[in-house]
Amino acid sequence: QVQLVESGGGLVQPGGSLRLSCVASGSTSSINAMGWYRQAPGKQRELVVTLTSGFTTNYADSVKGRFTISRDSAKNTLYLQMNSLKPEDTAVYYCNAVGFSKAAYSPFTSWGQGTQVTVSS
Repeated sequence: QVQLVESGGGLVQPGGSLRLSCVASGSTSSINAMGWYRQAPGKQRELVVTLTSGFTTNYADSVKGRFTISRDSAKNTLYLQMNSLKPEDTAVYYCNAVGFSKAAYSPFTSWGQGTQVTVSS
């Protein structure tokens, strides 16, 4: 299994920046893709961006040009650099990992506990 722990959320003014981090532990070699999702109050969880092991990215239209995903494999850490933040970016941000467990011979999906991002003046 894979465990994920996010950090880096907080309160920021519109136009500001934040960088989220997600540290993965456990069977990290079984991960095929990672990503960030977010959930605003009263709304469904939505995709922000995903990154495959082949370095293919898929950004939500709402964050293209403002957010950047990256991964430091040596540190088993996923990052989300968020620039030009808007009030509508306010949400709990979740780290996600998907892969295949050879031990269980089955696919898995792991989620972190989430980190709150609030964009407000």
